Amino acid sequence: MKPVALFLALALFAGASHAEEPASQPTNGQIPEVWTARQAVAFALAENPDSSIALKKIEEARAVFAIARSADFPQVSLVAEYGQTNNPMYAFGSILNQGGYNERIDFNEPGTTDNLQLKAGVSYRLYDGGENRAAKMAAEADVEMTKADQLGVHQQLGFEVLRAFYMIIQTEQLVRVREESLEAMSASLQVGLARFEAGDLLRQDLLNLELQQSVASENLIRSRHHLQLARRGFANLLGLPASEVAVAAGDTQEVPENLDYRNRHELMQLKSQEAVAIAEIERARSGQLPSLDTFADYQVNQGWVTEESGDSWMAGVRLQYSLFDGGNTASRITLAQLRLQKIQALRKKIELALNLDLEQAQLDYQQARERMAVTEKMVEVAQEAARL
Repeated sequence: MKPVALFLALALFAGASHAEEPASQPTNGQIPEVWTARQAVAFALAENPDSSIALKKIEEARAVFAIARSADFPQVSLVAEYGQTNNPMYAFGSILNQGGYNERIDFNEPGTTDNLQLKAGVSYRLYDGGENRAAKMAAEADVEMTKADQLGVHQQLGFEVLRAFYMIIQTEQLVRVREESLEAMSASLQVGLARFEAGDLLRQDLLNLELQQSVASENLIRSRHHLQLARRGFANLLGLPASEVAVAAGDTQEVPENLDYRNRHELMQLKSQEAVAIAEIERARSGQLPSLDTFADYQVNQGWVTEESGDSWMAGVRLQYSLFDGGNTASRITLAQLRLQKIQALRKKIELALNLDLEQAQLDYQQARERMAVTEKMVEVAQEAARL
């Protein structure tokens, strides 16, 4: 079974396109009586909570991207407000807005006034130095990073399911071996008892046979316990409650032909992080550039004290530029650049580590195949010797 375990390690280096392909036809939540490897992986990807969590993270990142994209559109607002005041400044302003001014009004004591104001406004940023474009780039890269996270969850989950699947097969075979060993030891003990009663066997030798039978029985108990644990773990990975599961013992997998560590989710995540870091540099640099906004609003004012009403409008543009910020923008640019350099160095480190892992997995797999061929030859020799 060691080649199977090594196959699982090699499977992680398969292309991302292979990892995203469905392992089998949709299960629709139906639980088969006997699981195949493909059915198990497909079911786990659909039902395991980790898959659902990864999907929610993607949706969350898309919501953040939608927030960043909203800056591309104008902002429209409607405001309705009613109030009363005897504050000279506000009262006189309300009178002017309502068109109710006359020469008898005392500027210092205009009296109590009321005002109902209905106002509609629109504003739009014409230029922000590239800050919004950088924010959208960062948000889009974050979406890709969460997709890489999801791919990583699927790859790891598929690996764990396959490992648990073949662990059940391996443990079932071991249980059968232990059962045969116990049967053989029990038969030897019966023969030993007969020889002991006939005086042809020492008691010490009989005790040794009983001890060997006890050891074989204990090994069988352990193997059965391990089988139950393997089945429980397999069911847990599938998102199912503890239950008895059966797997297809003859179901085998081929080693993927395309073994490329560059499709590993770790590198895809770092690639997205690098894109985020580049976007953060652009966002920081936008602080060195001016921003230009345009705005317009229209309002209607109605007063019941003055029994007058009026309307007005205002429109214009606003230019804003920071002449000095104490080095804040320069520091943010430096910080963003350092983060990018750190990610690039980490990416190189991960590439070297993954390449080494791939080479080790290939060598271990080749060694396991060679050892299995030797073992098969030894079994053939033993069978021939037993026949003779």
